[in-house]
Amino acid sequence: MASEVRVNQIQNRSGLGTVTFGDSGVTVAGITTFLGNVNVSSGSSITVGSSFIKNNAVGLGTTTTTGRNAGVGTAAGTLIFNATTETVQFYTGNVWRGIDDTFIEATGGTISDYTESGTIFRAHVFTSSGTFSVTKAPSSNNTVDYLVVGGGGGGGGVVGGGGGAGGFRTGTGLPVSASPGSYTVTVGSGGGGGVGNASGTNGSDSVFNPSGVEGTTKFTSTGGGGGGYNSNNGATGGSGGGGANSNGGTAGTGAAGNTPPFTPSQGNSGGNANNTAFPNGASGGGGGASASGTAASSSTGGPGGAGTSSSISGITTTYAGGGGGWGGVTAGTGGAGGGGSSSSGASPNNPGSNAVFSTGGGGGGGANSPSNGGAGGSGIVVVRYEIGQLTAAAKATGGLISFSGGKTIHQFLSSGTFTVTNPGLTSVDYLVVGGGGGGGNGNPLYDGNGGGGAGALRYATGLSVSTSPGSYAITVGSGGNGGLAISASRGSTGNASSIANPNITTITSPGGGGGGSDNGSEPGGAGGSGGGAGCSGSGPYAGGPASGASGGSSNSASPSAGWGNAGGSAAGGFGPGGPGGGGGGAGSAGTNGGGPNGSPSPGGNGLSYSISGISTHYAGGGGASKWSPGPRSSGGLGGGGAGGARVGLPASGDSGVTNAGGGGGAGTNGGSAGAGGSGIVIIAYPS
Repeated sequence: MASEVRVNQIQNRSGLGTVTFGDSGVTVAGITTFLGNVNVSSGSSITVGSSFIKNNAVGLGTTTTTGRNAGVGTAAGTLIFNATTETVQFYTGNVWRGIDDTFIEATGGTISDYTESGTIFRAHVFTSSGTFSVTKAPSSNNTVDYLVVGGGGGGGGVVGGGGGAGGFRTGTGLPVSASPGSYTVTVGSGGGGGVGNASGTNGSDSVFNPSGVEGTTKFTSTGGGGGGYNSNNGATGGSGGGGANSNGGTAGTGAAGNTPPFTPSQGNSGGNANNTAFPNGASGGGGGASASGTAASSSTGGPGGAGTSSSISGITTTYAGGGGGWGGVTAGTGGAGGGGSSSSGASPNNPGSNAVFSTGGGGGGGANSPSNGGAGGSGIVVVRYEIGQLTAAAKATGGLISFSGGKTIHQFLSSGTFTVTNPGLTSVDYLVVGGGGGGGNGNPLYDGNGGGGAGALRYATGLSVSTSPGSYAITVGSGGNGGLAISASRGSTGNASSIANPNITTITSPGGGGGGSDNGSEPGGAGGSGGGAGCSGSGPYAGGPASGASGGSSNSASPSAGWGNAGGSAAGGFGPGGPGGGGGGAGSAGTNGGGPNGSPSPGGNGLSYSISGISTHYAGGGGASKWSPGPRSSGGLGGGGAGGARVGLPASGDSGVTNAGGGGGAGTNGGSAGAGGSGIVIIAYPS
C-alpha cells in the first residue's frame, strides 16, 4: 500500500529553508534521511544545544563535574567533555573514566580500591619490601600520593626508656613513569628491645625509590632511636628514644628526633628520665610523629609521643607512636600509633610491650634486671593514585563505598551509619563479624596458654531495608586485650559488632572469648568462638586438665544463632608447661593441646566470603603458646594470631588481624599476648 503525506494550507515564504520529499528520503536544509540514516552534506550540521554533528567533526558540548553528577540515570557509554578536569570522559554504568586511559596502572604490595569524596583510589600497601611497578602512566593524571614510615626503635632493657617511633613522611603529586617503571620499596624492620643491661636498637629506614634523588624522587623515613637503659641516653632517629632512670645518679636524656633533618619534620625527641631511686624512679617516653616523648615524673614512666593519622590506605590509621618509659609504680603508656607500653615496678622478668606491626611504633621500656625492652614495630610504605570517579550511583551512604561484579559495597571498618537514600533499595546482603578475643598469658615460667577465640560471624542475604527510617546504626567491635604476664590472666573478650534499626531485629555478632591462662589451668572464655584453655605443668604451677569454652553454633542454615566453634582443651599434668588449646574459629574448633613439649595447637579456621568483591577469610582463632621449643602454633585462616613458643626467653603472641575478627595468639615466658583483631560489617546490594 502506498504512503502519503497530507499538508493543509502550505504557504511559500522567501528566505526559509526547503523541505523536499522524494523516493529516497526527506531533505531538510541540506540534510537528507535515507531509510533511517542521516546524510549531512558539506557545510551542513545537526545541532542539539551545545552539541553538534558535522561531516568532519563532532562537538560533545561541555559540562562540569557537578553537572555530570546531577545526571541521574545516565546510560552506559555516554560521552562528555568535563570542563572541570579538561578531559573527555565516558560512563561505564558505575563510574566515569577518561576516554584516553587517563589513569595509572601498576602492580606491587597488597592492592585495595576505595572511595573518598567521590574519587576512587587504588592503594598499594607494602608491609614488607618489594617493587612498585608502573605498567602504564598517561601524560596526565600520572602522579601518586605516598606514605613512608620507618621501623620503630626498641625499648631499653633494665629500667628502660621508650623507643622512638620511625620517621613519618607523606606527600602528594609525585610523578611516576612506565619507563623504566620499577620503583623499589624498602620497608624498615623494628629495632630489637634491649636485652637486660642494654639499650634498645634503632629501627631500620623505610625508603621509596632508593635510586632516586632524596626529596624529589626518593623519600627516606629514618628508623626510630632505641630507648636507653639504666641511666643511659636514648638514641637519635626518625623520632628519638627516651632516656633511662639512674636510681639516684645522673639520669639519661631523651634523644633528638628528625635526624637527619627533613622538612616537614619526620619526628620528635624522646623524653628525659628522672634520677630518683625506686620506687619513685622513672624513664622517659620515646618520641612520636606528632609529639615528643614525655619526661618521667615521680614514679610514673613518661608516655610515648603520639603518632599521626593517615587514611591513604583507605583505612584511617595512626602511625609512628613512641614507646612508653619504665615507671617505678606506674608504667608509661605507648603513644597512639602503635607504641608499646612499658613495664613497671622492681620485679625482674617484666619486659616492655612490643610495638604494633606495620605502624613504626616504638617499643616499651623493660623493668628491673633481668628484663628486656619491647621490640619496635616494623614500618610501612603506601602508594595510591586515582582510578576513577563515582556518580550518584550508590543508593545509600556510609562506610567505604566500592563497586564490583554489579554490586555496590559498603565496608565499615569502624562504627558509623548506613543510610538508605534511594527508595528503590529494598533489601541488602550483610556480613557481620565481632571482635576477636585476646590471647591468654601466664606465669613467666613454664607455661602454656590458650589462644583467643574469633568473633562470631553472621552472613545472610535479603535483609529488608527502607528509607523510613533510613538510618541503620553500625557498630564494629574492637578486639579484646591480651592477658598480662605479670598477673597470669585470661585474655579479654572481644566486643560485639551489629546492625541496628527500629524496623529490624538487631543483628549482633558477639566478640570472641579470651584465651585461658596457665594459672590453675584456666578454661578459655566463652564467646562467639571460645578461647582455648591454659595448661600448667607438673612443677610449682601444677594443675589439672581444662576444657576450652564453647562458642556459638556453627549451623550455616541458622545464622541468627551466630557462627563459631569451641576453643581447644589442654592436657594438664605435663611439665614443664604443655601447650594450651587453640582458640575456636568460625569454620572449625581450636586444636586441643598435646603432651609434654607437644605439637603446636593452632587456632580454628575461619570462613571465606566474597561479599567485599574479593574472596576473603574472616574469624580465625588464635594459636596457643607453649614453653617448649619448635614450631609456633599458627593462627587460623581468617586473621588469627600465632602463639609464642620459646625456651627461657619471653615469646609474644601475634595480635589478630584488624577487621578480620581473628583471635589473639597466646604469650609465654613473660612475653606479651596478642590482642584480638577488630571486627567488620559489610553491606552489599545490586548497583
